Amino acid sequence: MSKKLFTPFTLKNVIIKNRIVMSPMCMYSAKRENGEVENWHKIHYGSRAVGGVGMVMLEATAVTPQGRISVNDLGIWDDTHIAGLAELVSLIKEHESVAAIQIAHAGRKATVPGDIIAPSAIAFDDTSKKPQEMTIEQIKETVAAFQAGAKRAKEAGFDVIELHGAHGYLINEFLSPLSNQRTDQYGGTAENRYRFLQEIIFAVKQVWDGPLIIRVSANDYHPEGLTVEDYITFAKWMKEDGIDLIDVSSGAVVPAPIKPFPGYQVPLSDSIRNHADISTGAVGLIVNAMQAEEILQNERADLVFIGRELLRDPYWARTAAMQLRTDIKPPIQYERGW
Repeated sequence: MSKKLFTPFTLKNVIIKNRIVMSPMCMYSAKRENGEVENWHKIHYGSRAVGGVGMVMLEATAVTPQGRISVNDLGIWDDTHIAGLAELVSLIKEHESVAAIQIAHAGRKATVPGDIIAPSAIAFDDTSKKPQEMTIEQIKETVAAFQAGAKRAKEAGFDVIELHGAHGYLINEFLSPLSNQRTDQYGGTAENRYRFLQEIIFAVKQVWDGPLIIRVSANDYHPEGLTVEDYITFAKWMKEDGIDLIDVSSGAVVPAPIKPFPGYQVPLSDSIRNHADISTGAVGLIVNAMQAEEILQNERADLVFIGRELLRDPYWARTAAMQLRTDIKPPIQYERGW
């Protein structure tokens, strides 16, 4: 009998064959610095679909050249990116995995040449470039860039879009009072700091009717920063605005000490799921099947996002099935060795 890890999950209008999600992890492998898909991406993402992952999510894919974390990030700011992304979608879906993409803007954590932008003109740390405070016009342009990126994701054939609202990148920077010290309609109160994200959600939903999820950092690890209680409130607003699931991570909006241990972020997912009444994904040092199964059985999350373990083992789903003594269907080509 299948364990819960290997039961289907319906995300809006998309059925995921199991509860395993490949967490978005930057590959920094767009070698020509034009944001285009390379052979590495095809091998990397395709192999995880072959390995049985229910939903394969692409890394942070930049909605503007200025919004790249690095010059070697994937991009979705131009129509020329669609063909390569569509090829990745085809490779993923061929093996019955759901194809997802995380669209992103790095804000003040961008390391590209030229000016960078953020809610406020505050550098991430002493070694980082100082960003320009965004004008209202730049805010509107960036919202439009997320919308255009979502439209291209739809044209490429993705099933799910995730907004990157975590780890100190632009959306996260607007949400946190540590990085957002604006005094206009985009700063100050929680409602004002949420406005930028809300406008992105509304803009994306004008061109996208599939599942829309978001990754958040539900703890700033700073005495003056946000905690999970703040994110429970945000999560309720996100649900009202049309977000279907929250992928719950933490940290990185400011330099702060974190002492990670297996499952250290699961309580954040648990709190948001059960206090905001919204589906969540748990992420962060989920290392084996028994741990993942416990999270799901105790309703601490609806999906488990696997990161580093899937870098180490593209066939982690098979490994997990063996640990749980359950059977999963192998690719027909691998039946004699599965």
